[in-house]
Amino acid sequence: MTRSKSILVTGGAGYIGSPLVRLLLNNNYNVITLDNLMFGGETILGVWHHPNFRFVHGDINNPDDIKTVFDEYKIDAVVHLAAIVGDPACSRFSEMAHKTNWEGSVNLVEQSIENNVERFIFASTCSNYGKMSDPESYVTESSPLSPVSLYAELKVKFENFILNEIDQSTSFCPTALRFATVYGVSPRVRFDLTVNEFTKELAMGRSLEVFGKDFWRPYCHVYDFARAMLLVLKREKEKVAYNVFNVGSTEENYQKQMLIDEIKEQIPHAKVRYIQKNEDPRDYRVNFDKIKNELGFEITQRVADGIKEIKYLIDHKVLLNPDDPKYKNV
Repeated sequence: MTRSKSILVTGGAGYIGSPLVRLLLNNNYNVITLDNLMFGGETILGVWHHPNFRFVHGDINNPDDIKTVFDEYKIDAVVHLAAIVGDPACSRFSEMAHKTNWEGSVNLVEQSIENNVERFIFASTCSNYGKMSDPESYVTESSPLSPVSLYAELKVKFENFILNEIDQSTSFCPTALRFATVYGVSPRVRFDLTVNEFTKELAMGRSLEVFGKDFWRPYCHVYDFARAMLLVLKREKEKVAYNVFNVGSTEENYQKQMLIDEIKEQIPHAKVRYIQKNEDPRDYRVNFDKIKNELGFEITQRVADGIKEIKYLIDHKVLLNPDDPKYKNV
């Protein structure tokens, strides 16, 4: 009988990590979660007694914590999600962002290679594209990267490190996944994400001020991110090694105005005021043909589905206090 593969998920208690952990367990992987529980550990309580789940309270910025994991477990693959996430958080905690998103991440790769880890998946971002040079076009994985925030700069830097700077080897298979802007319900709910925030505010009967309504951005459900990572783990190494994929769907590029229109389909009396503001320099429409054609990835949720589930949370008072700061990264 073959041994079940063991996957180390850094940041496994987080917004993307917590649904991924459940999906991996449902697919018979052993899952070791390394997390410093910056936002609490309630998200892992639902899998606490699963026989294939192990939790290590640690920080990727502490090399000893990473060494402890590799000493204790035979890790087959690493899914690296632990990070200071988002432009506002990286801007406010810039020193910690450099330490976590670069120094700690580099050490994690080096220890992964030392310990014969076969696969390494890095959660990158479509924010790497910054602003499109041609507003009528779509960016692809081969388009120039022009990060306009510390968050994206560090993602680009680390992507380049794992794909181009380390010595390439057939025994190590790193993959960078450039995620679209995420939304949807997760065991760790977040309301500082555009679709989730807009829906929550309007479902609670508040008026909403919307800035930069014409900027483009692609969107993808958090559960579909988990599915994409599972798919990369399962596909042949030669298809994903030292490779990068945008994760999302080409049909799911939206301007903020279009998001509001989608929300008004479900909350017709929503009160919205548009403010002319051109401060956010990110403006990009993304093509996702590569992951669809090369790996067979298709999304299962669309923005309207995410709006519906967030509205349900609010309408049915699933959360005692949706305004609690714990539902935001900053």
